[in-house]
Amino acid sequence: MNEQRIPLAERMRAQDLDEFVGQQHIVGKNKLLYRAIATGNVGSCIFYGPPGTGKTTLAGIIAKLLHANIEKLNAVSSGVADAKAVIERARTQKQMFGQDTYLLLDECHRWSKAQSDCVLQAIEEGSIYFIGSTTENPYTSMTRAIVSRCSVFEFKKISSKDVEVVLKRAIADKERGLGNFKTRIDDDALSFLAFACNGDVRAALNALELAVLSTKVGRDKFIHIDKDVMADCLNKKPLSIDESMYYDFLSAFCKSIRGSDTEAALYWAHRLIKAGVDPLIIARRMIAHASEDIGMADSNALLMACCAMYACEKLGVPECLLNLSHAIVYLCEAEKSNSVLNAMHAAMDDAEISREDVVPNHLKNHPSTNADGHGQYKYPHDFGGYCKQQYMPDNLKDRLYYKPSDNGKEKNLVRKKISKNGWTPKK
Repeated sequence: MNEQRIPLAERMRAQDLDEFVGQQHIVGKNKLLYRAIATGNVGSCIFYGPPGTGKTTLAGIIAKLLHANIEKLNAVSSGVADAKAVIERARTQKQMFGQDTYLLLDECHRWSKAQSDCVLQAIEEGSIYFIGSTTENPYTSMTRAIVSRCSVFEFKKISSKDVEVVLKRAIADKERGLGNFKTRIDDDALSFLAFACNGDVRAALNALELAVLSTKVGRDKFIHIDKDVMADCLNKKPLSIDESMYYDFLSAFCKSIRGSDTEAALYWAHRLIKAGVDPLIIARRMIAHASEDIGMADSNALLMACCAMYACEKLGVPECLLNLSHAIVYLCEAEKSNSVLNAMHAAMDDAEISREDVVPNHLKNHPSTNADGHGQYKYPHDFGGYCKQQYMPDNLKDRLYYKPSDNGKEKNLVRKKISKNGWTPKK
């Protein structure tokens, strides 16, 4: 294949850990995966996270550094027969040459149970090492049998700074990149691309390549790319605010919702949209604040925020802006309570500290009555829907996480809390 016909994102894949950017929480010096690679003890893994964050690239680097045989499959186009063929070749490779085989499987969440089950024995006996990459959470999208046999690593979005490093490398590289093109790219165009790709290196490189290849050479014999050209290639409106202003505007929007200022929240939201920000970003923030700042005072706020995000995804601009504004007004006008946030943090603290707790006997999967006759589970519906019994471990049995405020619909929960737990709200 003509080297120039291979997409830039593929040509510029990192060849080793020195070229690899991002994911320092797993491949940074002395981190788990870094140590495993250094000692040659990388077992079966699953990499999951947003697209363009280096999952497939890192899998290839690992196999290369360990001098292993590499077999690649895509879960969308492969079947049980393909997997069995890989396993057979891997066993032959190991018997004849003593070489390990890594099966790199893209979109691994798309494999059926039958496809997953056919590689289980091979993974257990060490005939192959499995490295799957997926944009989905494997704990919910993949079979438990595969996940339990793999180390799971979550990939994060690449920072704008790291994306810019990759872009500059691609522009300068004459062998794999665009170094043979006489190109001048404005600094603000490069910064915009690194920020607007939202942590997706592949999308950034694709847009960069399109910009260079589709722009005519100027009179000065250079290809000149400005912010508008880059925005057109990325199919996004160029932001009329810089990165610092973007985060300030978003912060002002969030604080306006928390402060119940409808006019300010609407203004900052539409100021962001006019600046070129995707309405989905605003909708996602609303979902977070519906639970953080409103919570049980008005649980409908969470439904409204989710509906706004759905409208942004399915309708798009400009139709979805009415639904988004509707939800913003609702969240601002709703009663406020941070009791859910406080309850979550309190429970997380105890879950982190109290790791030696045991499940009370009557709550176990197969409970048995104590010698004294106590410990029998009480089925609440036999008592009209509620009966008092211990659900917490012994050392936490008096702990109270959720404390309703006297705002909104939480007022109705205060009396129940008092009757069940003897708790009295602050006046």
